[in-house]
Amino acid sequence: MKQGALIFDEQADRYDIRFDLADYYGGLHCGETFDVMVGGRWKPTRIEVAEDWYLVGIRADDLSGLRVRI
Repeated sequence: MKQGALIFDEQADRYDIRFDLADYYGGLHCGETFDVMVGGRWKPTRIEVAEDWYLVGIRADDLSGLRVRI
């Protein structure tokens, strides 16, 4: 598993995972699953979009910068 941070790619209009300065996942699509660090623990989730992007079962005002592993 690789760890990184969620970032919003404005060109693609979707979230991506940045692993290193030039190492990206390649863009997340609805329904993709991964783990997110919440309260010091990894929790499984999936990304979805309605009016805005969100993580199922995770409360967050801003997804950018959240630590994830996939």
